[in-house]
Amino acid sequence: MGELPEIHKGLDGVYVSESTICKVDGTAGRLYYRGYPIDDIAKNSNYEEAAYLLLNGKLPNGAELEDFSSKLKAERELPDKIINIITESAGKSDPMDILRTAVSYLSIYDNDTKTQTKEANLKKAIKLIAKTSSIVATIGAAMEGRSYTKPDSSLGHSENFIYMLKGKKPTPDEVKPVEMMFILQAEHSTNASTFATLVAGSTLADLYSAVTAGISALKGPLHGGADEEALRMMEAIGDPSNTEAYINDALAGKKKIMGFGHRVYKAYDPRAKIIKGYLLTLQQNPSAEVKRLTEIALRGEKLMIDKLGQTHGIWPNVDFFAGPVYVSAGIKVDLFTPLFAASRMAGWCAHMIEYWEDNKLIRPLELYKGEIDKKYVPINDR
Repeated sequence: MGELPEIHKGLDGVYVSESTICKVDGTAGRLYYRGYPIDDIAKNSNYEEAAYLLLNGKLPNGAELEDFSSKLKAERELPDKIINIITESAGKSDPMDILRTAVSYLSIYDNDTKTQTKEANLKKAIKLIAKTSSIVATIGAAMEGRSYTKPDSSLGHSENFIYMLKGKKPTPDEVKPVEMMFILQAEHSTNASTFATLVAGSTLADLYSAVTAGISALKGPLHGGADEEALRMMEAIGDPSNTEAYINDALAGKKKIMGFGHRVYKAYDPRAKIIKGYLLTLQQNPSAEVKRLTEIALRGEKLMIDKLGQTHGIWPNVDFFAGPVYVSAGIKVDLFTPLFAASRMAGWCAHMIEYWEDNKLIRPLELYKGEIDKKYVPINDR
């Protein structure tokens, strides 16, 4: 019998493609979009500029950004059928299930789904980025019993999202955290949902089908749902003074502390640093709820770093501090993962378009461990 192949469970450490879109330096705790440090993008860009960069491989000039933003605005409106799907499903289905169905249904309104040129797919990407944001906002509004709010072309991407979600124009304090999360969650290399997108798209399925696979993968609590679970943990802790006892008990029971550890990062997640920094600025005038959650987060962070940071390389990731930031913007927990999907749509589309430039069907092998040449027994003799 020949030498058995090495199994990389979860494809851990396996390279599946080459890309110029995103660099995750897990050892140093650095993240780059098209070569630009995420710190610079988060500090200086808006989501439209970050999305343009991911899709086109360069920062836009003023005219290019204005044109790209105008195209996004032109695609925000939702068809009546999709609005009906959302309003009929809200409160009955998981928001991610509604999102998956609505995004899949968008293909019905595109007469050019089978054209696979880069130009055609960039147009589809703009449509998907714009409409996914509108879908998520409409899901959130419907869950609160509010009717559909038509998009406002005078507002930027993040501003319009909040406007459609809440039915009123947002304040700068509401926009800033949402804009930050849109940018920080726009892209992160070949994570589970991006890989799912590539697997589906490598069959030469259309872009709508590919990103629907990405949405399905993002739903799980080990990926997109982690920020929800981290906030629910903070809610279970209740009073900040309970933080250490709660986490110590959880660790003693070998329970996973959501928002800590990462498959790639063995240092502090740079996105978590940016979000934490934002939360600290909020402490000058926070709401009571944000203050409570932030104190729990900071105490939990210190305990986990003292126990597992240096010794086991387990540090806070982007999900740990996301909850308090969303709460500061008035975003409900059930909308965290759909909003993640709306943000990541730019990254999914960028990776799929890039992969199609040199497409190869993704078809891994598995090592069969069962019996062979078993004798078939007719049903009456079993």
